[in-house]
Amino acid sequence: MSLIAILDVDGTLVDTNYHHALAWHRALHAHGHPVQMWKVHRHIGMGGDQILDALIGEEAAAEQGDAIRDAEAEAYGELIDEVEPMTGARELIERLREDGATVILASSAKEEEVDHYLDLLDARDLVDDWTTSADVESTKPDPDLIKAALEKADSDGPAVMVGDSVWDVKAAKAADVSTLAVLTGGFSEAELREAGASQVVESIAELDFEPLLAQST
Repeated sequence: MSLIAILDVDGTLVDTNYHHALAWHRALHAHGHPVQMWKVHRHIGMGGDQILDALIGEEAAAEQGDAIRDAEAEAYGELIDEVEPMTGARELIERLREDGATVILASSAKEEEVDHYLDLLDARDLVDDWTTSADVESTKPDPDLIKAALEKADSDGPAVMVGDSVWDVKAAKAADVSTLAVLTGGFSEAELREAGASQVVESIAELDFEPLLAQST
């Protein structure tokens, strides 16, 4: 049985969290919701179907959600070309594949965004599979994304999530999958551990998969 490595994309493999925070900030302000940037950032990693409920309340989200999400998508589209891979991102995927792991990239982003990241990482032919928004009904912190990634892995091996936000950790925990977390999303070690992360390191290059790989052999 091979280890199933479910790798979050935004904030973990590609440096997007602050671009998304700015895009949501602009979209919210354009629709009359002056939510401060720090509060927006605290919710990055949540899916677009949940972040607005958390930031402006369910009633306003129901009334204006589609328009705000469209505005965020447009604002992010103006920033996406500035996104860069995290240092060591492709090397992490290569290392996992060399160790025999099944690698699934887990994202609830739109297909065109995921395609952009796959090209940015030059990972299309390196990973086993990936998810997009088409694969999930409800986004993080609900476990749908993790479950979709597990289905794409098509394996009975042990699984681990690699993520950067408390929402990644909570989603994985809800799917009974442990999480190795990195600080690149802007959440603290204490927050990530409190959410349930079993390992927290500064960057993906420092992640230790050896105990998990040993269990999968």
